[in-house]
Amino acid sequence: MSEPASESREQRELASGSAAQRGGLVTLGETLGLLVAEDVGPLSLAKGMRLSMGGAESNVAIGVSRLGVAATWIGRLGRDPIGDLIERNLLAERVHTVVHRDDAPTAMMLRERRTGSVQNVTYYRHGSAGSHLRPEDVPAGVVEDAGVLHLTGITPALGEGPAAAVREALRRARAAGVPVSVDLNYRSRLWDAATAAPVFRELAAAADMLFAGDDEARIALEVDDRTGPEKLASGLAELGPREVVIKRGRHGATALIGGELIDVPAVPVQVVDSVGAGDAFVAGYLACRLTGRDPHEGLRTAAVTGALAVTVPGDWEASPRPHELTLLGAEEDVRR
Repeated sequence: MSEPASESREQRELASGSAAQRGGLVTLGETLGLLVAEDVGPLSLAKGMRLSMGGAESNVAIGVSRLGVAATWIGRLGRDPIGDLIERNLLAERVHTVVHRDDAPTAMMLRERRTGSVQNVTYYRHGSAGSHLRPEDVPAGVVEDAGVLHLTGITPALGEGPAAAVREALRRARAAGVPVSVDLNYRSRLWDAATAAPVFRELAAAADMLFAGDDEARIALEVDDRTGPEKLASGLAELGPREVVIKRGRHGATALIGGELIDVPAVPVQVVDSVGAGDAFVAGYLACRLTGRDPHEGLRTAAVTGALAVTVPGDWEASPRPHELTLLGAEEDVRR
């Protein structure tokens, strides 16, 4: 099927298969089943639930795949219907899956829409299949052939096995010269900030591209909340990564790349569901970097993909395809 005539050259190249030939994205972690209340209000009064899935790493894989770049997700799922749903959805999104089935159940989360703008999440992930991830689950050659290995700070928090799998994937990527992307993604229900901080610094030191919310950057650097995004980016860059992006939600993003400080304004939209915005932002940036775009263009695309993600309910459902990148009519505004 031919692409719409209105697409730019860059959008057509994002949708081409050339990126897959050069090596795409490889990621690993836990994806959970997701039940979301259809009604706003207490979960106990909800009249119905919508069944889906969510996970930071798989959200990024889907976002990258929708932009035409090859993506592979590695993880453990239970031998249960939720595991089947997750694998089927990933395959439907053209994400290559390396799935290991486990006797433990696939993790679940319940999302309550307590008000129009406030959501509460209850997790059922203790002892889950995903928490049993281990180094042997990463097949030989998969990381080594990647264009980018993408990891998050969630996976090491799941237990010793997942943490070892992350370190093994990192080791193999470094040995093969594969660029490493890390999104710190702090989860307070998995570990406290003091425990996470040294692991975040370890991940940052091994990363080529590092993403963090300003609160996550403060955890990693162990600084107070008066530290601004420019200093946070500089502090993280001193740990080793060449490209640091501080994600600031409705305030946009601040990046430090090759010594250049770049401010990226957020694209104004009506927020329906903010979950998954950060993952969509990362996906937009990595898709551009995997197809040879410079960081400025990656940041512009990331601002758009992150904005589109919040316009409909769901963790990944609104991730755009190349011809949808102009839907918001956003100006390409990156301030140096």
